[in-house]
Amino acid sequence: MLEKLGLKRVTLDLPFRLDHVNCFLAEGDEGWTVIDTGLHNEETVKRWQDELNGKNVTDIIITHYHPDHFGYAGGLQKKQQARVSMSEIDYKAALNAWSEQFLDELSHNYKLADIPDEEAGAMLANTKAFVPRVSPYPNVDEFLWDGDTITIGTYNYEVIATPGHSDGLVTFYNRENNMLLSTDHILPKITPNISYWFHGEPNPLARYLESLDKIKQLDADLVIPSHGNPFNGANNRIAEIKSHHDDRLEQTLASIDRGSTVYEVSQQLFKKRLTVHEMRFAVGETLAHLEYLRYKGECQRELNDGKYQYYV
Repeated sequence: MLEKLGLKRVTLDLPFRLDHVNCFLAEGDEGWTVIDTGLHNEETVKRWQDELNGKNVTDIIITHYHPDHFGYAGGLQKKQQARVSMSEIDYKAALNAWSEQFLDELSHNYKLADIPDEEAGAMLANTKAFVPRVSPYPNVDEFLWDGDTITIGTYNYEVIATPGHSDGLVTFYNRENNMLLSTDHILPKITPNISYWFHGEPNPLARYLESLDKIKQLDADLVIPSHGNPFNGANNRIAEIKSHHDDRLEQTLASIDRGSTVYEVSQQLFKKRLTVHEMRFAVGETLAHLEYLRYKGECQRELNDGKYQYYV
């Protein structure tokens, strides 16, 4: 099916438990388009060198600013002299996410979440370690906006803004084939990480659930994700993801009956042993669920001794 759509999947290795990211290539009238680029590391550089040998790359599309999608965009742009397109929201987020000021703020936010000093230090170091994996930053030539139509290969795609996993994440809908390039918005086996760290959209889980409803209106048949294999039936998967978050919200609420910090709740929700990288995701997702409940009026938050306490 990918071949029929003029798409080639380029699966790049990642050094995490989620061990791969799907990037894509499509040939158009003027040259080739790359969708997402992977981390900027030696393995990725070599892989793209092999994949793009003899190809004229005119465009690089970045679906969102997370390192496994955005990381090599600047390096590849420099090599190919290609145009880069992504959402303005996530381009600004990328410029901020690994800045010195932002990293300083993270330390403060870790204290607000009650993360122990040793773990907080390891999490901060883990974030800083991504700087060489995302630089140099690209120059973005065109911002993608909700409702835009762009050509990828020989087909037109509607740009659909689907905030949640990141504030500026975009997906691409091929109406002619009822196919969705779902990026990290809808994945076949795992639920996308929805995190909050006291910056950006204050209620990302609410935005994510709204974005799922937005995509549900399309009733897309074929879904091509950035992690995992293509699958059929977007709406069935959307129902499963929403059910997962309903269960998670119930568990979160049950964890704060007598008042708990963000870190304490995360320990209740994530029982298995986590790497430092996974801990960042776990605590951020816990906070996103707590804030969702707070905005719904189902729990409250107080600042006590420099730490947020959530209680019913």
